Amino acid sequence: MTPFGRFLLATLCGLVLAGLVHVAAVLAIPYLATGDALSQARATLANDTSVLVHAVETGGKAEGAPAAGWLPRQDPAVAVGICAYDLDDGPVRITAETGPLLETIALHGRNGAYYAITDQAALRGTVELVIMTKRQYDEALASADEDERNRDMRIVAPSREGFVSIRVLAALPSQQALANEAARSVSCTIDGPDE
Repeated sequence: MTPFGRFLLATLCGLVLAGLVHVAAVLAIPYLATGDALSQARATLANDTSVLVHAVETGGKAEGAPAAGWLPRQDPAVAVGICAYDLDDGPVRITAETGPLLETIALHGRNGAYYAITDQAALRGTVELVIMTKRQYDEALASADEDERNRDMRIVAPSREGFVSIRVLAALPSQQALANEAARSVSCTIDGPDE
């Protein structure tokens, strides 16, 4: 092989190796990242209600450590609350009392959002979601009473860990406190076996 052929082969091998390292590094980022939204939201696992991470007041100050700069710049008229869940402890019930303000609830797993709902789906002023694994869903169906009406929405999560984000829009400055309270008051509790 000529010296130019060896140089060309070495260059080609170097480019292929660099490309493989680059692709591997990009694909590993989600698994190695410690500052992703799910990791940051885990701080709210012990809470029974959502934690306000973005208050409406002029882009307001977040409550507590969970939001310490990990959220992108938010709409100043939207209050954002989050609560994390771990389905190893059992199904998680999300309960939100709706009011005059637009409220959205989005469920997020490791790979992004997988379900979203607005307050328009409320039944008698309440939105109830139960997040569960496929096994928990099958058990709930097997033990359900056919004559009893169930008003909660059951959602099968793609992964055992995730978080719920609640966004409430304050269309007018006079609604800011109401939006913050609505985002803060969403209940995130573990469903017991008797419920």
